[in-house]
Amino acid sequence: MQSVLNRRWLPTFVWIIGLVLFWELASWFLLHVSEAPMAQSKIPYIHELIITFTEYGTTLFIEGRATFSNAAIGFLLGAVLGVTLAVLMSVSKWIEQLTFPYAVASQMIPILGLAPIVYGIMRDEQVARILIAGYITFFPVALNMLRGLRSVDTSALELMYSYAAKPWMIYWKLRFPAALPGLFSGLKIAAPLAVTGAILVELMGAQNGIGVIMLRNLYYGPSHNYMFWSTVIVGAFLGVMSYLIISLLERFLAPWQADFRTNGGDR
Repeated sequence: MQSVLNRRWLPTFVWIIGLVLFWELASWFLLHVSEAPMAQSKIPYIHELIITFTEYGTTLFIEGRATFSNAAIGFLLGAVLGVTLAVLMSVSKWIEQLTFPYAVASQMIPILGLAPIVYGIMRDEQVARILIAGYITFFPVALNMLRGLRSVDTSALELMYSYAAKPWMIYWKLRFPAALPGLFSGLKIAAPLAVTGAILVELMGAQNGIGVIMLRNLYYGPSHNYMFWSTVIVGAFLGVMSYLIISLLERFLAPWQADFRTNGGDR
């Protein structure tokens, strides 16, 4: 068990240490050797970022929580809509031909242009964040869920038909379990994007959220550079955390996948 943990985490630990050292050296080089203007606004010292986190950690936590909560609500709504649409399309080819082209066309709208439109129409930052997060979520979830529903083994499906299983029983016992890996693939794609969408709406002029602090400190320039970088790191952390949460749910709800099985004789 110990050897398995070492093989998994040692490369990651070495990679992180190497990245931190490279970052510090690059920052020092820009500031003291190249004398590049505003060097610290390009690559700030990590130890200074840590100091900033200790001083403004409470503020970053509160604003990050506001962003994450709205992104999570939108993500859940978008996921429900995507799953529902996928089930309907799998039931009826006519529904798929009617709705799928519009679903694809909706994704052609750049999110950078859609966010201010939604914010301007709704005039409510919380609703706008939820809608944008849901909009980003529903398509990858619907697409991957539909693919999963149709990935059922033909022989297993014929066996269910031979037992005169009802349609809802086929979905519950066969199609839904087969679709779980595809569903979680879509959810893992959409979760970090939902956080990004919520932050983007906050940049339009919201009252709270990590995007508000990010824009405010960017406006003040180099004097607030470390706080700006702190908000960038918090935003990235929220995206990574959302991905990890979905990955843990996948491990719990779909443990039969090959990626979750032990290799060789390790336990």
